[in-house]
Amino acid sequence: MTFQSINPTTGAQLETFEATTPAALEVVLAQADAAWRGWRRRSDAARAVLLREAGRLLRDRKSRYARTMALEMGKPLPQGEAEAEKCALACDYYAEHAAAMLALENRRTEASRSYVRFDSLGPILAVMPWNYPFWQVFRFAAPALMAGNVGILKHAPNVSRCALELDALFRDAGFPAGVFQTILVEPDVVARVIADDRVRAVTLTGSPRAGGSVAEQAGRHLKKAVLELGGSDPFIVLADADVRAAARAAAEARLVNSGQSCIAAKRFIVVEAVANQFLDCFGAELGQRKVGDPLQPGTDIGPQARTDLRASLHRQVEESVARGARLLFGGRLPEGPGAFYPPTLLTAVSPGMPAFDEETFGPVAAVIHARDEGEAIRLANASAYGLGASLWTGDRERAERLAAEIEAGCVFVNAIVKSDPRLPFGGIKRSGYGRELSEYGLREFVNIKTVSIG
Repeated sequence: MTFQSINPTTGAQLETFEATTPAALEVVLAQADAAWRGWRRRSDAARAVLLREAGRLLRDRKSRYARTMALEMGKPLPQGEAEAEKCALACDYYAEHAAAMLALENRRTEASRSYVRFDSLGPILAVMPWNYPFWQVFRFAAPALMAGNVGILKHAPNVSRCALELDALFRDAGFPAGVFQTILVEPDVVARVIADDRVRAVTLTGSPRAGGSVAEQAGRHLKKAVLELGGSDPFIVLADADVRAAARAAAEARLVNSGQSCIAAKRFIVVEAVANQFLDCFGAELGQRKVGDPLQPGTDIGPQARTDLRASLHRQVEESVARGARLLFGGRLPEGPGAFYPPTLLTAVSPGMPAFDEETFGPVAAVIHARDEGEAIRLANASAYGLGASLWTGDRERAERLAAEIEAGCVFVNAIVKSDPRLPFGGIKRSGYGRELSEYGLREFVNIKTVSIG
């Protein structure tokens, strides 16, 4: 069995990779189990030294890693370099703060001493997607390794070179053999890995379908799972918002990573009083972005990661138009090689259309009109997803009141949704469960152990 790495800019094959054999997989699992038994006993300070070194290597090699991302999944070079820098930031953050997050917590009881400690679980399987091939991994790995766990990475097949680069990075940073390993396997092998007694938990970022499969396997074997399953994030613009600022941010929020982000804004819900002004400004901002080769300077939007993903996105646009949405621009498959798709603006979008109901993973923006604030919140919540939301208003008191009503894992006011090592990240409803990042993410994969001494 082999995996192919295809350049989405040209359609040309970059590399082929041999799948991890059953015998090699057994070696990985045995090594992970053995490595954990030593790694969990290392001090927080000793683990932090190695994590900081991983951060240093990420910064030193960011141009190389950005090029690999551009070739394998089409990310423009500046965005790839920023991704590597963000991974390094996470390394530094957990190297500095993990010890405090894991410190014993004393509790007053009738016993002479009672406290809570946070012990590692063991080998954690990470099933990761292609859209942020480095950041998604470090979002899991930095806190999990600092907590004393070890990681086994099953990456998306189309970014196998990125996966192997990550494997080498941890080795080069000095992590002991077995603390972080990459396996190249088909999805059906994932179930067998989850079932193995040496694997203690699993985390996945991907589609609801993939998340449901992993959750089923984890539940069957009574193992902890954290799932981040994408979203259809609302971007809500109220009448008292700075409309021009909102429109500029909306374009960035929709087109980041060529639109292929779980927390990219996808449904732009605008109250009628400012809808026309917003639409004019938003359309102008989208039209300024340059589509092109991600290796070339000035490119804002690269290709979609695969042609089948582009075809799925185009179907969503065509079906939405067939059901009454209005196509203002874009929405046409370009001629020539590669998986390019133009910035596309739809208006008159409503529930029952794919552009409203489904996650549109690409540079397609759906504008929805709302009569007033109340309807805007109702439309924002009328989604099977609940990952992030962006709310634009000039009234802080209103913003904090409405943030409590929005069904999402995070709400950003007058800003686009971003993940940050200092803040918990995750969703509700079909966007998954559990949290990554901050102390909440760190404690997802620990044994919260009570110790009571009489």
